[in-house]
Amino acid sequence: MIAHVIGHTGCRKCEMLNRRLDALLEKEPYKSAFRKVYHDTESPEGMEAREEALVFFCKAQCINPNRIPALIITDENGEFIPRDGKPKNSNQLYQYVGIQTDYSDGGGILPPERIKETLDEALSAVGGGSRH
Repeated sequence: MIAHVIGHTGCRKCEMLNRRLDALLEKEPYKSAFRKVYHDTESPEGMEAREEALVFFCKAQCINPNRIPALIITDENGEFIPRDGKPKNSNQLYQYVGIQTDYSDGGGILPPERIKETLDEALSAVGGGSRH
């Protein structure tokens, strides 16, 4: 599976999400089940890189641009993984397995346990990661 992070250059919250996700992806069962792709909506690599990030963001359809950074999981073909049931917290996306930042508490940092829950939910949704 692919763990997609949507963020932008110079965002401390985006950097924190990337660090926390990277730390989890170094451990099993995540290490063998996921790879990460970062979509920088303000990429210093130029307009083409920014456009690719924005196109991916638009395809997700359910991420609020005011709630970036976000993490959304796809299978290796780029298909979003449907959420089974309603979100259990204010970070979870409604239709797909993923999370977005909740700024209502004033902090806006995605806690490690929410990131881990998202990876676990994706593993469960695809039967233990057998589709990666």
